[in-house]
Amino acid sequence: MRRIMKRLTYQLKNLRKDKLCLLTFLLPIVVGIVINVLPTMNTQTLGEMSFGCVKSDLPAKTVRWLRENGTLTEYGTLGELETAVNDPATQMIGVLRSENGIRTLLSGDELKLYETTGKTLPRLYDNRMNKIAFSQTIVPIRSNYDGLKSLLIVITLVTAMFMGCTFNSMNIIGEKEDGVALVNQILPMGTGDYILQKLTLGFIGGCASTAICAFLCIRIAPAQIPPLFLLIVLSAYTASLIGLFIGYFSSGLMTGIVYIKILMILFLAPPIIFYLVVPTDNVVFPLSYLFPSSAAFYGLMDVLGGQAHRPWLNLAILAGHAGLLSGIYFLIMAKKRKRQ
Repeated sequence: MRRIMKRLTYQLKNLRKDKLCLLTFLLPIVVGIVINVLPTMNTQTLGEMSFGCVKSDLPAKTVRWLRENGTLTEYGTLGELETAVNDPATQMIGVLRSENGIRTLLSGDELKLYETTGKTLPRLYDNRMNKIAFSQTIVPIRSNYDGLKSLLIVITLVTAMFMGCTFNSMNIIGEKEDGVALVNQILPMGTGDYILQKLTLGFIGGCASTAICAFLCIRIAPAQIPPLFLLIVLSAYTASLIGLFIGYFSSGLMTGIVYIKILMILFLAPPIIFYLVVPTDNVVFPLSYLFPSSAAFYGLMDVLGGQAHRPWLNLAILAGHAGLLSGIYFLIMAKKRKRQ
């Protein structure tokens, strides 16, 4: 045990020399601080409808109605308005005066939501004074996070979980280049002790980075703390274990960096794409669980959404990934040490 602690101390000293590991550890914390110091930022306003008109073209009541339903920008000429509407970077709907009320100006490449709104806007304006009887139901707010802010927080947490992968892989690659790996081959150490030694610091670093980010970004009910804690532990363990695979299969530093970048893209991109694009009831959606990060991502989104009962399914899937990867790596290292 004392020998293992000495080797962990040696690895911890090497961490100070590895700028990539320090960046992976500190960057999510910095982002978490930024999110925390901007509590008044309401990202829901990013999804408001954007209208444009020619100055003094519309009546005051029409301008007032448009401002009540979105953001309105006034332009000096019709040409300036057309340029703004046709700009691919915007989803602006142009509004012009017509004999019967208003007409809209569209570029033709809008998202379906804005295209439908633009086509129905004149009819909505004509019927704006009609009173429609409807019942109101007040739904209590379960979470103080809107969708976009929750997505930003979860991406930051998943990135923090990746710290263990970076540290473990760079540590093993560094030992290969320094010749320490050759010394490890002749040490009287079992396969389990070796894996535990290599996992420990990356796992602790991943847990620490993610926990700090969670403390800075998340305010949740006590009932949500256990699933959040288990998500952090299992995700950090899985990421650290993936780092061992990268270190084992990398022949050099540049190869390892390439593997890390590829794995980081696969760690972040699939769950985000599936979450934003694929409906949960689609037959393709379960395929996203082939990536361990997907279960962590969906579980964190459920926690932020105030759904404390749903993360348990994602925890079970994440635990399955952790167990499978642990068994595979243990077999690989056992065969390698037997050949030695």
